[in-house]
Amino acid sequence: MINEPDFAPMVLLEDFKDWILYEDDHVLVLDKPGWLVCHPSKNGPWSSLVGAAKEYLGLESIHLASRLDRETSGVVLLAKHRKAASHWQKAIEEKRVKRRYLAIVRGELTEEVTVSNFLGNDPHSDVFVKQRVLEHKTNKAKKAETLYIPVLARNGHTFCRVLTLTGRKHQIRVHAQWMGYPLVGEKLYGEDENIYLKFCQEGWKNEWMESLGMRRQALHGEWLGFEEEEGESFTAKMAGDMVSFLQNVLEVDGNELELLLK
Repeated sequence: MINEPDFAPMVLLEDFKDWILYEDDHVLVLDKPGWLVCHPSKNGPWSSLVGAAKEYLGLESIHLASRLDRETSGVVLLAKHRKAASHWQKAIEEKRVKRRYLAIVRGELTEEVTVSNFLGNDPHSDVFVKQRVLEHKTNKAKKAETLYIPVLARNGHTFCRVLTLTGRKHQIRVHAQWMGYPLVGEKLYGEDENIYLKFCQEGWKNEWMESLGMRRQALHGEWLGFEEEEGESFTAKMAGDMVSFLQNVLEVDGNELELLLK
């Protein structure tokens, strides 16, 4: 359990309403902040996105058709009933529904890179959920493909769009580390996983800001949906902390940022 009440407070109903990107009788689409877990936690319904959604809707159950890591902000789709959940989950499995992310990495990446390899648990890590690129395919290995498209490389960092061609645990973060371009703010797949362990035990320490650059990983689920005219799609504006990093570190002004996000 992460003991950090200042960084992961309980969800407030009025804030939750502001996160709604779209709602109808079938789905609820939200712009999840980068401090909130998706799945229910033992701290009550208002401590997770799913729990808060059930309270807001007055439903006993809701289906998480797409999810994001706790520290990843952006589009999350919740289905209000099984039929809608099956529709979206099947489309995701068949790769008819896709995701696009925005990320800020360390190092200046100047060309598009597609990483394609196998991922599995990291047996050398003290973190149970940590993944790693495997040198050889194993029975439990899963194929993972990620496309990194640099948008702006400046001042030792790169702002990029990321397309996931598969949907594996932590794949963007693992692949970024494997390439040698770890995400800004990355605690687990950065230079020292002990920061992640200390964070889980004791909460955030301001002394880490200099080395990490941000309090969370600089990853945002910008877009989710069917391509072109095949069906619905949803977009969430880039999170404010990532905007601030681009302005302060990559020296991006308002006009340039608007052009970069087109």
